[in-house]
Amino acid sequence: MAAAGDGPWLDDAAGRLVRPFTVSNGRTEPSVALDLMSQVMATGGTPLGYLGPEHAHALDLCRAPVSVAEVAAQLKLPAVVTKVLLADLLDCGALTTKPPVHHHIPTDRSLLEAVLDGLRRQL
Repeated sequence: MAAAGDGPWLDDAAGRLVRPFTVSNGRTEPSVALDLMSQVMATGGTPLGYLGPEHAHALDLCRAPVSVAEVAAQLKLPAVVTKVLLADLLDCGALTTKPPVHHHIPTDRSLLEAVLDGLRRQL
């Protein structure tokens, strides 16, 4: 039985009925380099050619600028599969992208040491 809102793609007992790499036709390399923090946004243009349901769902999620990581989380797909889907949408002109904004923040050694100590305690 499918969970509410998931359609035929998920089953309560079996889990995902369509394997993630089937969604990208087995492709693992996007045609465009995308960072997890890259921002993508729909252009409003109509994509040319056939797009699968995951493409349509991804495009719907990109009405406002959103990170690649957030799209992957919303689609419940691995990041590499999501990057392939988003690259398809970029290639057909349905999406636009801009690289993430990197703020140059000097490294605070005490902060890094505190994070490392916390990680060590967790292991």
